Amino acid sequence: MAEYDTISKHLIQTYPADFVRFTLGRADVEIRAILDPEIPRVETRLTDSLIRVWIDGEEVLVHTEFQTTDSRDTPMPIRMASYIIRLIEYYGLPVYSHVIYLRPDAGRRDEGLYLQKHPDYPVVVRYKVIRLNEIDGQDIVEGGHPGLLPFAPLMKRPAGMTSEEWLRQCIRRSDAVSLAQAEKANFLGGLAVLSGLAYDPNTITSIISQEGLMDAIMRESSFAQYLKELGVKQGIEQGIEQGIEQGIEQGIERGIQESIREALAVRFDAGVAGQFADRIAVIDDLQRLKQLHRAAVQVNNLAAFQRVLDAEA
Repeated sequence: MAEYDTISKHLIQTYPADFVRFTLGRADVEIRAILDPEIPRVETRLTDSLIRVWIDGEEVLVHTEFQTTDSRDTPMPIRMASYIIRLIEYYGLPVYSHVIYLRPDAGRRDEGLYLQKHPDYPVVVRYKVIRLNEIDGQDIVEGGHPGLLPFAPLMKRPAGMTSEEWLRQCIRRSDAVSLAQAEKANFLGGLAVLSGLAYDPNTITSIISQEGLMDAIMRESSFAQYLKELGVKQGIEQGIEQGIEQGIEQGIERGIQESIREALAVRFDAGVAGQFADRIAVIDDLQRLKQLHRAAVQVNNLAAFQRVLDAEA
């Protein structure tokens, strides 16, 4: 699916070192260049990611393909064998090739092997298979590789943690990454889209809205359109509407609270009236606030107002 490929390619090009160290399982890697993914030959083919790196005293190519589902038209082993042979032919370098399966049920039968079994003409091409749902997500969240965080919701969550708790933790950890505002919006927008492979859209938008991130994502992320196209538009719009309604309601509450304090300060001693400020500030029931406001402008003294306040407690 194009939207998942687009986001995955964007992340691997933005954070190549994180992905190379993750796929190779080692940190002693030096990134030399991110190469054009096109393999120029008689038939043009595009890989998802191609990075030239220095490792163990030599230059190699780290090749990565992102798969949402199993490859249907051409089996994945044949595709990977084709990519690997073409890359070796064109660049003349060793190729470390990987497939990263995003969806939890994808790639279960992929053994990372193309094998031509003819007894006289055997051909063997191997590549590494990474199924995100088999990766310990907590290691990624705590591992200091921010480029992988948008993929963390698709990984194995800690034992005893619900899926919603895990998604919320991934969102909060991603939000804590130090990035410029527009880049942060893209980072979180990518996480939201990728999470749609494993989570109900309403769950995603609900958590993002509760964390106060929806507005920034929809306003500044270049992936906002993908969120709408993936069927979460209704949830997003509902989240925005709920946020607006909540904001309006909170604004009304604060306005009435301020009116109560002003009425008491004007009608009675301001210093003494201030003793009620903390109690009034925590009241979020509009009807109760309206009743207290009427009392503030009608009672004859502060003792009478306190009786009304205590009666409502």
